[in-house]
Amino acid sequence: MATLVFDIETTALPLESFDEAQREYLLREADKAPDEAAKEAKRAEVQHLMALWPLTAQVICIAMLNVESAKGQVLFIADDYETDATEGGPVEFVPCMDELELLTAFWDVAKHYDQVVTFNGRGFDVPFLYLRSAQLNAPISRKDWLGYRFATEPHCDLAEQLTFYNVSGRDGAARKFNLDFYCKAFGIESPKSQGVTGMDVGRLTAEGRYREIAEYCLRDVRATVELYRMWRERLAGIK
Repeated sequence: MATLVFDIETTALPLESFDEAQREYLLREADKAPDEAAKEAKRAEVQHLMALWPLTAQVICIAMLNVESAKGQVLFIADDYETDATEGGPVEFVPCMDELELLTAFWDVAKHYDQVVTFNGRGFDVPFLYLRSAQLNAPISRKDWLGYRFATEPHCDLAEQLTFYNVSGRDGAARKFNLDFYCKAFGIESPKSQGVTGMDVGRLTAEGRYREIAEYCLRDVRATVELYRMWRERLAGIK
């Protein structure tokens, strides 16, 4: 069975790209703050959260690896997409002109796989991809990744598997940790070991450092592959 592991990186759209009514809606709670300092803090918080919402953000990178062959692609938006030469090796970095091109290329790859593996993909990556693709009219080749929650095919979300579907809530034995924490706990190199985290993506985008985002996203996927192998060998089948 062909299995694809993927991860996405997103960044907020400029607040100025929304009309006055949309900006008022987004900042409504911030504007209720008692003083200007509190308002600014709340506005900054909202703008940070905007990167997590598909109606206020865009996909700027998707990294993918075939579990069996270790071959893959990293699709990323870049200003210099025309001059960035395609590299050899098992993983190809593919600069894209815009988000529509990136999403279209992703769905073209996804249709060839029986199973996908993510970390928190059911709660974030997959609904984000579906809604952004719908907004941009990018044809969605797989519409079955949010189906029956308690099945690992066609979508195995490791965040759900490692919490046994949130069996013990926020503070119990199987509480949810982030990918970095799980990797360190199971002896896997953390994708954050080279100093870049998801918190840096917005800044790196603003600075035009798209390749660094792509490399970080690939490290996330490589770590997820190793975590998936551990889960498959040691935990899969527990009921």
